[in-house]
Amino acid sequence: MTDSTDTTVPGDASTAAGTRSATTPSAATTPPGASAPDVPAHAAFARQLGEFVTASPSSYHAVAAAARELDAAGFTALSETAPWDELAPGRWYTVRDGALIAWVTPSGAAPGTGYRILGAHTDSPGFKLKPRPTTVTHRWYQAGVEVYGGALLNSWLDRDLRFAGRLVVRDGNGGTRELLTATGPVARIPQLAIHLDRSVNEALTLDRQRHVQPVWGVGDAQDADVLAVLAEATLAPVAGSGSANPTRETPSTWETAASGKNSTAQDVGTTGANPVSGSLDPADILGYDITVADTQAPELIGAQQNLLASGRLDNLTSVFAGLRAMVEHAEELESARQISVLAAFDHEEVGSATRSGAGGPFLEDVLVRIGAALGESRDDQLRALANSVCLSSDAGHLVHPNYQGHHDPVNTPEPGRGPLLKINAQQRYTTDSVGAALWAQACERAGVPYQEFVSNNTVPCGSTIGPITATRLGIRTLDVGVGLLSMHSARELVHTADLHALRGAIGGFWRA
Repeated sequence: MTDSTDTTVPGDASTAAGTRSATTPSAATTPPGASAPDVPAHAAFARQLGEFVTASPSSYHAVAAAARELDAAGFTALSETAPWDELAPGRWYTVRDGALIAWVTPSGAAPGTGYRILGAHTDSPGFKLKPRPTTVTHRWYQAGVEVYGGALLNSWLDRDLRFAGRLVVRDGNGGTRELLTATGPVARIPQLAIHLDRSVNEALTLDRQRHVQPVWGVGDAQDADVLAVLAEATLAPVAGSGSANPTRETPSTWETAASGKNSTAQDVGTTGANPVSGSLDPADILGYDITVADTQAPELIGAQQNLLASGRLDNLTSVFAGLRAMVEHAEELESARQISVLAAFDHEEVGSATRSGAGGPFLEDVLVRIGAALGESRDDQLRALANSVCLSSDAGHLVHPNYQGHHDPVNTPEPGRGPLLKINAQQRYTTDSVGAALWAQACERAGVPYQEFVSNNTVPCGSTIGPITATRLGIRTLDVGVGLLSMHSARELVHTADLHALRGAIGGFWRA
């Protein structure tokens, strides 16, 4: 979720008269017929999400991992440069850079058929590699990085980090090709020892230029080259599997991928491809989109093992929940009354104003081409949009037990009580009464509870792709998502029951 630039906060409130106690049950809405918690299913789904996160150190990797699942479920990939004029009912998807749109066109689709869209995003806050990224300071090799989005900078200190993303390289025939690449744990942003700053525990201030440049080696300046590290990573073998990236069927995915043993590259747009063979000269790297990612494996923690600690939960939780709901209900959706769409955009954390972001034309382009294949006129297209709804799913906030005063005192989302319906009078979230009713019905259909989220009046909330989608297309939009602790940290926290419930609610939304 994109953060707000206003950081004014109130004093923290302890339990007092008129203030909800931390132990008081929140007003979670439990629909009729809600089923009892299935703890093993919650844990299994959380582990599968953890594997997806591990396979997705960048938005490009997330799209490749999603494409593999769609391929296995009988979806057909479409190139944007190919004609779609004979697009039959069925299962389809297309990729644009770090974004993916998948859909199921039912057999009864006709001109004017509406869309049910699940919107999410593939990127997370962190760091991106700068041009001329290699520097050497007193024999320390460092990488020049820019801060990407509203990262909680202190959470990235003293963590084992990797570089991952997209390379554009010469193909040997006068052209270029795109590769996905990810190193193992090679970098670290070291903190200053307390002996050299005795006031650090009173006020930690990180300079975004001087204090967050990772170190990745030691040696002489002439031997340092970050791009050589990325080039070498393209040659590393994949441990324990025959594919370029781990899938959920690989038993030791978390341990293997988090250790960096799966460091490799594959062609962008391929699914299940073998690692790139041969040598890659760093001089042949003509461009790159490389992010920094934490290498620690996702982990189930807590006395009941019902909390998932992981990086990039904002917003791979929504991407994965939508992906699984679409794959699992694909056959049913082939006879639905509307066209079901999963839109996973890139660049939400930096404003969405790109060709693969929600502010760009990607979704509109796909919907227009779907409609054209159905023989729609312009009037039919507008009727279809008027008959459509977008569920904008992005992570939200649970009440923080140590900072209760930062939250609304009445609407207090708690862990394990269901996903959030997000509401904001300033339309940072787009939920209105009609959207709230649609969400209540989706959760009732799935038999899962949900909770309302609204900000404390003195703490402005972030925003999502919801207002952008509503503004671009005029589609009714509502904002939902799972609640987290430590949003935008290198390592966030979510309750496993809420993850499982989000998948169910999305399925209920599509099966209307």
